[in-house]
Amino acid sequence: MSRPQTELATQFHALHHDGLLLLANAWDAGSARMIESLGAKAMATTSAGVAWSHGYPDGDLLPVRRLVATVADIVRAIQIPLTVDAEGGYSDDPAAVAETVSGLIDVGAVGINLEDGGQDPDLLCAKIEHIKRASARLGIALYLNARTDVYLRGLAPPEQRVEATLARAARYRAAGADGLFVPGLTDEAQTRAIASEAGLPLNLLARPALPSAEVLQTWGVRRLSAGSDIAQSMYTRMSALASGFLRDGDSRPLGADTTPYSQLNALFEGR
Repeated sequence: MSRPQTELATQFHALHHDGLLLLANAWDAGSARMIESLGAKAMATTSAGVAWSHGYPDGDLLPVRRLVATVADIVRAIQIPLTVDAEGGYSDDPAAVAETVSGLIDVGAVGINLEDGGQDPDLLCAKIEHIKRASARLGIALYLNARTDVYLRGLAPPEQRVEATLARAARYRAAGADGLFVPGLTDEAQTRAIASEAGLPLNLLARPALPSAEVLQTWGVRRLSAGSDIAQSMYTRMSALASGFLRDGDSRPLGADTTPYSQLNALFEGR
């Protein structure tokens, strides 16, 4: 039986205040169920992975109806909290963004990521405010993770990025954000400064330059996301297998290092 959405929302908030939350981002119900079976405490989607799985490029181009349907499928397949990468909300109209997020809540999401991209932070503040009012009307304590691309897009000179990130964090917190996502941030001193001064649990995006989760926790990081990396690795593996098979028809590599059919099928029994 599915757990109450209000209970999942409460749990998801709590996970950001107890150690370091690791999110191995999924892109469909199957990948989400597999990740859940490995002991994940919560689930997150990758906007890129979801878009690619439907044949669209990443970047606010996925039709909202497909996103909502994907989220509904994932919620049916898992029993842990789900947060959705909602990109920029698929609109510059805060009311339209709130309507989209309400649709995600309606099918079971308890958290979202919402990004500022290269746009004025005023716009993200307005979106956050509209979403928070909508989620309150629905009776769900939605966890809104505000993503700022100061580092990822180089929106400020290197020596000003901590200050610029904290300035945006203060505005997003005042608008109602529950967390701060700073993809591209890897420097220890800068991470410590943002984590201690932002007033919001800090989320980083996995990068080779980052240390282990144990070390990141001592820096003050509260959430680490795999992002699109797992999906990208899956596509890389699929490309290698398919290209080899199409080239020479050799069946042997296809069955090497695979999870047994019966084991995979059993993951979805009763879902």
